[in-house]
Amino acid sequence: MFLAPLNYDKYFNKVFSDERIAKRFLEDFLETGINEFEMLKGKLRVTDNASLVEFDFRCKIDDAFVVLDMQQWYKRDVTQRFYLYHALNTGLQLEKLPSKRVLYDYSYQKSKKVEDYRALLPVITLVWLADDSLGFTDDYVAYTMSPEMVTEFVKNEKLWHKPEIIDLLKERARLLEVLDNQAKELYFLAKNRLIFMLQKNTVKNKNKARYVKWFEFAEKTKNTDNKEEDFQEYLGDEIFCEMMKRLDKKELTDDDFMYIQDERKIREEVERFEQEIYKDGEKNKALEIAKRLKEKGFDDDLIAAISGLSTDELTRI
Repeated sequence: MFLAPLNYDKYFNKVFSDERIAKRFLEDFLETGINEFEMLKGKLRVTDNASLVEFDFRCKIDDAFVVLDMQQWYKRDVTQRFYLYHALNTGLQLEKLPSKRVLYDYSYQKSKKVEDYRALLPVITLVWLADDSLGFTDDYVAYTMSPEMVTEFVKNEKLWHKPEIIDLLKERARLLEVLDNQAKELYFLAKNRLIFMLQKNTVKNKNKARYVKWFEFAEKTKNTDNKEEDFQEYLGDEIFCEMMKRLDKKELTDDDFMYIQDERKIREEVERFEQEIYKDGEKNKALEIAKRLKEKGFDDDLIAAISGLSTDELTRI
């Protein structure tokens, strides 16, 4: 092994803790230049009673807050998990939202301070999936908020099977009016994006986008037998040279090698779990596999993430 695997959380965090690397990745993936860039805390409490929330990476760029999270192996709750992260990415702006004075009693000329929600910025939540394709063949899939009638239009079988193109054009024109409605800054909703970046698909598709080399680099580091010559093409790029420096085997400690070994064991168990679940989708099978993982010393949170069982179900094993 020449380089440690970028897709492992520990090394992903080590690489993306460098502001230059993080900024360059976002510029390459979003295909835009970033003028303002601010690294933010990744570990926060939402309220006094809420559990601790931890992002792999969080920053603020010119006109948006960005969360980037690495998923190195299969999780059954990926959709719900990252919808929540996406929502929190917005909610955490309450920390610094400015106030404005509102006159609420004209008789006595009293006013009170309320948050000025117009200062809220759009959020972009990027989920880097190292193995899962979510059933897609594209490099990435982005979700935004749009009026329900747009979805209804696409799925309207009667409309699409009509021979008269004029009906389609009329409906399209109506929906364009809805999408172009900028009253009360409705366009803000569509600026928020939840994006699943699919590493396996990107490497396979080999298009010419700027972001492709990032995923190819990560895929090469996943190979346990990766060699120095595998990364020759990156030597002329200052940013990738810094990444290689941070992942260099020569810089790893005994704890690092133990961590890599443990992560590989987890991955093997996850792959076995997937195969058995797809073969036999019964809950009994999930319980059986969870029991096996527990006997091997895996903690309950990890077993719950892999099996989809609740912590209450795990305590009864």
